[in-house]
Amino acid sequence: MFQHPPPHSLKEEPPVIIIGAGGHARVLLGVLKMLGRQVLFFTDDAPKSQGKIIDGIRVQGPQEEILKHTPHDVVLVNGIGSVSPPVIRQQVFHRFSYRGYRFATIIHPDALIAPSAQIAQGAQVMAGTIVQAGALIGANTILNTRCSVDHDCIIGAHTHIAPGVTLSGNVSVGQMCHLGTGATVIHGITIGHSTLVGAGAVVVDNVPTGTKVSGVPAKTM
Repeated sequence: MFQHPPPHSLKEEPPVIIIGAGGHARVLLGVLKMLGRQVLFFTDDAPKSQGKIIDGIRVQGPQEEILKHTPHDVVLVNGIGSVSPPVIRQQVFHRFSYRGYRFATIIHPDALIAPSAQIAQGAQVMAGTIVQAGALIGANTILNTRCSVDHDCIIGAHTHIAPGVTLSGNVSVGQMCHLGTGATVIHGITIGHSTLVGAGAVVVDNVPTGTKVSGVPAKTM
């Protein structure tokens, strides 16, 4: 049996600032609007993005704009995506967590989460995602659109599970990994930290830390 996130998960939180103004940030804005959250503004360190209006919300300026608000007044949403191990996303999370800011845990209303699954602070579970019994999802992790995380999987902090990825039961994925779109990982596999799994790969063997794999079956790139 699945359940949606508890009703207090976002609606009792303060207004939101979204860090980043790219594609992933725009998707998150849409989810926040569905959840009835107030979004103050985006930040983006790229000068070309600053001043733009995205779906009615202004890109206020660089990340330093956040520091004009106390950690008690706002909650942050990490809108930095990735196509490789998400170093920048991790750095943003640590920078503002160190200063006392909190990151919202975002769960799309159409995600299905087993009651025994555990999802840490700042994780983002996008539309159509399924998280099965006993799964542990680390802080600041992205479970992107329509990915499937089966029973007792463990996903480390700051990892990006891209759209359409399938993790069979008892899979362990380390911190700072990127699993590309449509990748499949069979039962019981361990994937080390800072690993890149290419789009469409089928992982049938354990993957050491810091490795890049791709193909069917997945081999070292």
